[in-house]
Amino acid sequence: MKIKVQSLSGADAKAKDIELNDAVFGVEPRADILHRVVTWQLHNRRGTARPTRERSEVSRTGKKFGRQKGGGTARHGDRRAPIFIGGGKAHGARLRDFDNSLNKKVRALGLKMALSSHAAAGSLVVLDTLELSDAKTKALKGDWAKMGFGKTALVIDGDMVENGFALAARNLREINVMPAVGANVYDILKHDTLVLTRAAVEKLEARFNG
Repeated sequence: MKIKVQSLSGADAKAKDIELNDAVFGVEPRADILHRVVTWQLHNRRGTARPTRERSEVSRTGKKFGRQKGGGTARHGDRRAPIFIGGGKAHGARLRDFDNSLNKKVRALGLKMALSSHAAAGSLVVLDTLELSDAKTKALKGDWAKMGFGKTALVIDGDMVENGFALAARNLREINVMPAVGANVYDILKHDTLVLTRAAVEKLEARFNG
């Protein structure tokens, strides 16, 4: 699959086209695979629900609080009762762990399908580099609007996001940036446009071929 390489400055890139690996960017998307990967990813983002200690778990004496009759007070059992300070919690929160597992092959296939879905829809853009002549938010916003990348765009660079671009884009709501190692199905699918640099394409293809 060939795709045109664009430039942020508007000038023609050194090489007008780039050949994308069909094994990574030409996979037929399947809704069930993408759903499984997104569900797994969102579940793993949730923190473990902290449990509360109930009556049988608190460290207090089990001795009967007072005599059964003649004390003039209620007939209490022990100090672990929920009505006492330091007692166990009545009907407290239970431990819930959301750390689910998913086969690595399914996760890799889901990422390929997410990349391929943008390629098939024509919302995949490849940039020569993210270097800016004027690394200012106002200048980047103007150039970005001219390129017509949609309402939201995910920009993926190589090992590290180019520093000037990252600083210029951090206050723009419509642009999110990340290095290639952070590429994931959920973030790719929720953006209107996927923008990759040459370095990102090389890293993503090497990630699967390695």
